[in-house]
Amino acid sequence: MAPAGKKGILERLDAGEVVIGDGGFVFALEKRGYVKAGPWTPEAAAENPEAVRQLHREFLRAGSNVMQTFTFYASDDKLENRGHTQRFTGQQINEFACDLAREVANEGDALVAGGVSQTPAYLSCKSQDEVKAVFKKQLDVFVQKNVDFLIAEYFEHVEEAEWAVQVLKATGKPVAASLCIGPDGDLNNISPGECAVKLVKAGADIVGINCHFDPETCVKTVKMMKEGVEKAGLKAHYMCQPLAYHTPDCNRQGFIDLPEFPFALEPRILTRWDMQKYAREAYNVGIRFIGGCCGFEPYHVRALCEELATERGVLPAGSEKHGTWGSGLEMHTKPWVRARARRDYWEPLKPASGRPFCPALSLPDGWGITKGHADLMQQKEATSKEQLKALFDKAKH
Repeated sequence: MAPAGKKGILERLDAGEVVIGDGGFVFALEKRGYVKAGPWTPEAAAENPEAVRQLHREFLRAGSNVMQTFTFYASDDKLENRGHTQRFTGQQINEFACDLAREVANEGDALVAGGVSQTPAYLSCKSQDEVKAVFKKQLDVFVQKNVDFLIAEYFEHVEEAEWAVQVLKATGKPVAASLCIGPDGDLNNISPGECAVKLVKAGADIVGINCHFDPETCVKTVKMMKEGVEKAGLKAHYMCQPLAYHTPDCNRQGFIDLPEFPFALEPRILTRWDMQKYAREAYNVGIRFIGGCCGFEPYHVRALCEELATERGVLPAGSEKHGTWGSGLEMHTKPWVRARARRDYWEPLKPASGRPFCPALSLPDGWGITKGHADLMQQKEATSKEQLKALFDKAKH
C-alpha cells in the first residue's frame, strides 16, 4: 500500500498515468566523490547520507515520481567482493538507503522503490537457493521499512531475474523487473520477447530495460518485450530506464565493452533535447514508467517531464528555472544567443564534440564470456597481481 494520500505504482499505471523515474545514482555519486568505480557499491548511503539525500532531492525537484533506494549492488556477496571492505554491513546500508528515500519521497508526490540487482553468487554458479537467499536478505529490510514497491533491475541473465522476481513477489508488493539487455537478448541468447514472458509468468507487474544501452536501443528492446507479452496473451506495464550515453556501436554486453567505460564516456552524453526525443518515443510505444540510469542527471529527468507536460498535466518545480525549448535565452545580453531561444534551433542541432582527432564510434572489446567462465568466478580476496597480469596480457591480443 502507498502512503496515505498517495496513489500506488500500479494504481497510477492502471490509470494510464506517466510515472517518471529517477537517474543514475552510482555514476552521479562517483563523479561527486562518494562512490568508488570498480565495485560500484552504495555504502555512501551510510557513510555520506547528506550526499545521497541531496541527490534524491534534486531528482524530486526535477520531477521524479519514484525514489529508488540507493541499494544497487548492496548484497553482502557484492559488498565483500575482490578485497572490498566495509565499515557497515549490508543490512545497515540498506536501512540507511530506505530511510533516505522515504524522507525525500515524503517531501513530494513520490513513491519509494526498494531495488535488488544481479549478484556475484549467480556469476559464480551458486545454486538457485543460494542466490535467492542473497535477495531474501535484502528483501527483509525492504519489508521492515515498508517500501511502496520493489524493483529487480540490472540483470544480464533472465534466469537470475526470474529468481529475484519470485523472491520479491512473496511480499505481496508490486514488482518491476528490468533487464540490462539489448535487441539481441540476454547473455544466454534468450530474446527480449521471451525474457519478458518469463518475467511476467514469474510474477512481475512491470517489465522493461535499464542501463547498458542508450534510449533509442532501450525503447526498441522494450517494444520487443511488449510484443512478446501481448503475443503470449499476457498483460503487463512497461518501463524504460536507459543510459544517458549514445551507444550505437555497442554489442550484446552494452557500454561496459566500450573502451571509454567508465572514465571517458562524457563525449557521449545525451543533451536535454535528446532526452525529450526519448520521452516522446517511449510514450508513443506504450511505455509509461520512464526514467534513467547511468549518466542521467536531474536536468535529464526534467527534460522528460517537460516533453510530457501535456500528458502529465504538470511541470516540475525545476522547470521554474528553465524556459521551454530555451525560451529563457530571450533574456540573454548577446543578440545571437537570444536568436537561439526557439525549438527549431535546438531540436535539429548536431552538437560538435570539439575533439578533432577522435573517432565517431569505438570498437567494443567483445570478450564473449558469461556465467560459468573461469574469468567471471568471483572471490572475496583482492584480485592478485598474477590475475591482473593474465587479464592485461589477454587484452593485448
